[in-house]
Amino acid sequence: MARWRALPGELDPQVREFAEQLRRVVDRTGLSVAVVADRTGYSKTSWERYLNGRLLAPKGAIVALAEVTGTPPIHLTTMWELAERAWSRSEARHDRTMEAVRISQARAALGEFGPAPDVREFDAGRMALTPGVAGPAGVSPTMPVSPETREKRGSAWGPGGSGPRRTTLFLAGVVGVVTIVVGAFLLTDGGGPQQAVGTTGSPSPASAAPSTALPSGVLCAGSDCTGRDAEEMGCSGDLVTTAKIATVGTTLVEVRYSRTCGAAWGRITRAAQGDGVRVTVGPVRQTGAVTVAGDTIAYTPMVAVKSAADATACAVLASGQQGCTP
Repeated sequence: MARWRALPGELDPQVREFAEQLRRVVDRTGLSVAVVADRTGYSKTSWERYLNGRLLAPKGAIVALAEVTGTPPIHLTTMWELAERAWSRSEARHDRTMEAVRISQARAALGEFGPAPDVREFDAGRMALTPGVAGPAGVSPTMPVSPETREKRGSAWGPGGSGPRRTTLFLAGVVGVVTIVVGAFLLTDGGGPQQAVGTTGSPSPASAAPSTALPSGVLCAGSDCTGRDAEEMGCSGDLVTTAKIATVGTTLVEVRYSRTCGAAWGRITRAAQGDGVRVTVGPVRQTGAVTVAGDTIAYTPMVAVKSAADATACAVLASGQQGCTP
């Protein structure tokens, strides 16, 4: 029976219950994680993450596990739906926490400019400001201004009294404060400087070029994937298909292909310790091997491809047998 690691303490109770149920299902069958991976089509690394609570298994993996273990799928999928909602709530809480951190950073940066004026009262004859913040020249911030004074200062306040001119000054001050707040937020959002946003002229070449966004969780595409682990880069799971297949003795060798990542890799299953696998695309080659006794599956790192047809996977067994996909 497998000996499991302790689940993370911060797991939502429903996610924890689901992970524990998955462990019980695997334990009842007596299968190793490697065999579960082999029979379900999801990698050993993926199942280790699912069973240790580090990643929520996709629904397809749960259905495959039910089929492999003879478990009624309705029970597992019902628990998965509850866990999926709990996982989403946890991610939402994390997003809100990060938003609060960014706002806190903006406020802290704003404090570097000094306290902003607190406008508490405004009418045609009175303007109250925070003590220590000067009003118009020669006028106490909280002292009412008489009609005679306004008339004497007509050139400073504008014809007919203080109203229009003071309204303009007030609005200008508010706009200034808002500008400081927005500027500080842009400078601190994400913990680093942001690209300045211009108001005139043509956009820079970088901003003008269209961006190709990868799906959530996918960390590479094309040549950036070469030499990297498909699971770690988010290229496996629901994004992978078996493009080619061959049998060498009792060992199965496959070309695994992710169109989203623009990459292929080799996989062997029903293998033994010492068996190896390689994938070749033109002059580029990547290799992998079964190094632990009891494991029956091995992968190569990825190689960038334009088409799955460009890749060939070969098994090199410890017995001396060799064979490749078409």
